[in-house]
Amino acid sequence: MTAPRLILGIETSCDETAAAVVEDGRYLRSNVVASQTHLHARYGGVVPEVASRHHLEVILQVVDAALAEAGAGWNDAAAVAVTAGPGLSGALLVGVNTAKTLAWAHGLPLLGVNHLEAHLYANWIEVEGRAVPYEEPPLPAVGLIVSGGHTDLVLMRGHGDYRRLGRTRDDAAGEAFDKVGRLLGLGFPGGPAVERAARAVPRPVLRLPRAWLRGSDDFSFSGLKTSVLHTVRGEHGAPPPLAEVAAAFQDSVVDVLSKKAAVAAAREGALCLLLSGGVAANGPLREALAARSPVPVFVPPPVLCTDNGAMIAACAHYRFDAQRAGWDLDPDSGLQFV
Repeated sequence: MTAPRLILGIETSCDETAAAVVEDGRYLRSNVVASQTHLHARYGGVVPEVASRHHLEVILQVVDAALAEAGAGWNDAAAVAVTAGPGLSGALLVGVNTAKTLAWAHGLPLLGVNHLEAHLYANWIEVEGRAVPYEEPPLPAVGLIVSGGHTDLVLMRGHGDYRRLGRTRDDAAGEAFDKVGRLLGLGFPGGPAVERAARAVPRPVLRLPRAWLRGSDDFSFSGLKTSVLHTVRGEHGAPPPLAEVAAAFQDSVVDVLSKKAAVAAAREGALCLLLSGGVAANGPLREALAARSPVPVFVPPPVLCTDNGAMIAACAHYRFDAQRAGWDLDPDSGLQFV
């Protein structure tokens, strides 16, 4: 019998210091995340220098905690995987240098992972307490990656085999949520705050614009954000209640994301639709995709939607040879996915 492959995954692309151990790309042995939300909330967004400094302070503690929670030692690990990009340069540097040092010190292979590709692999991880039995996503699949920095639609034909279908031309969906959250005085991060405020208005009367970009799988949220600004300022009449604006904004984002993803899945002959990234934790988006998609929709549990080390480890397992890196691995803040 082949021994299980345990991979330690390290993630520091933005403001989450995370490490996890995943067995055979599927079984979650541990998942430790040190959040910095409280540090950045006062600024209304992530401050790169503050993020980097905090990564330095806690990363070794987070790695030790991940190994302890997994009941594993360095002799049990098959490799160390780390986010190589995209992300904040200083934050990535902390994770990459830590991973290189640990891999070299313990004689383990080093695997450099693309953060966006890893988000898709959160759908391959089995988590205890699932409401439904685990099922591996069938391929080909259409993946919708929605986060604070990225909104991408890709066709995943196989492990490591992708074709880009569309991407945002300006703001990412998560970035738009954060900016609208600030406009409405809801605080940071904006995604959860806007969703909470919107619950008070199940069916908003206010209708904000949708950028359909006909004939394209691309997205655009800059105009929507500007429309919210004009609405809040009362430039089109008396400003609606805060909850009404939050609900109308969320409806617009969810409408465009879910419809474009569903249309792409049908057109490309996908066997399933993979939702991932921080915005994938949004309840209305999950519901809209499930209702519109012509194929099964896979969505990670909320704890695996936001940045985490488990998705890095899972991705590295399925790309164990292709992701191998040398000791000259450098972080790339603009690393391309497809």
